[in-house]
Amino acid sequence: MNADARPITILIADDDADDRMMASEALEESRLANDLRFVEDGEELLDYLYHRGRFAAEDESPRPGLILLDLNMPRMDGREALREIKSDPALRSIPVVVLTTSKAEEDIYRTYDLGVNSFITKPVQFEGLVEVMRTLGKYWFEIVELPDAANAS
Repeated sequence: MNADARPITILIADDDADDRMMASEALEESRLANDLRFVEDGEELLDYLYHRGRFAAEDESPRPGLILLDLNMPRMDGREALREIKSDPALRSIPVVVLTTSKAEEDIYRTYDLGVNSFITKPVQFEGLVEVMRTLGKYWFEIVELPDAANAS
């Protein structure tokens, strides 16, 4: 990311408080200076993206430049949320990376069929998570050209 660019909002959807804390610490350790937001399940993720309920104020819930999505969450799981995001023309351009404990081939194939941009199995060790976050940051914020959130439809 160039020095003049605004930090890109990263939205993490994960129901596990420990995983959210570790992700936050790993992002900090990997020196990603991004705006980090959390939701706890697929319903909250969609509420955030559609500015409903406690996420109604758009300045409090900016459009994410990247969504890190756990698959196994209560109420609405990541697969269902991914299906909705990628079927909505206003949201489908937001990159979604599945970051999950699942290694099931069915989950890998199904999420790619639904339009996920990447599928990553969460590393067991914190150092591995830091390396994953560092690599994600380099790829999504330094190498890839993302659509401008301000001009998204």
